[in-house]
Amino acid sequence: MAMLQNFFYESGPVTLFVLFWLSLYFILTLWIFIYKFISIRAFIAKEKISLDRIIKDEQRLPDYPIFYFNGDTGTNISKEMLHIWKNQILKQSTTGLVVLSIVSSTAPFIGLFGTVVEILDAFARLGMGGQISFDVIAPIISKALIATAAGILTAIPAYSFFLILKRKAYDLSVYIQMQIDMILSKNTEK
Repeated sequence: MAMLQNFFYESGPVTLFVLFWLSLYFILTLWIFIYKFISIRAFIAKEKISLDRIIKDEQRLPDYPIFYFNGDTGTNISKEMLHIWKNQILKQSTTGLVVLSIVSSTAPFIGLFGTVVEILDAFARLGMGGQISFDVIAPIISKALIATAAGILTAIPAYSFFLILKRKAYDLSVYIQMQIDMILSKNTEK
């Protein structure tokens, strides 16, 4: 605990700001992942049930207001309406994924910025002292590299979560497309 307190006491304001920023990024990443994972999983479950019911002829269309407006039973369904529905669902399910992509690509640079500023500050202070040995420089550089490590540590889960959610959104699009194909095939049979 004393080592952690010492680190925060000796670190410059830029490094502390960078670590605070990366902490916010990490919290945002976790929140988006948990929220989106649960919501996309619920969408997929709903669409699986809907697909099964359409295949068994238990329902004609997915249970969405876009198909049943003004008391209409969905008799005037076009291919375009189905694609609008698909795009609505995919837009809802992929909102927030851009943030994960931004976090995963910018977090290492933010960490690197903190490291560079800390090293520049350290060299400026050490340059005033005259002859400096490696024993003095090594701990300062080691402390400065913590910002880079924090940036990488923030980027790895953000990128991993982005890929996981992107795959889940793809699975959702497959179920929706299967429903569209079933609905269109049944409408052409009549």
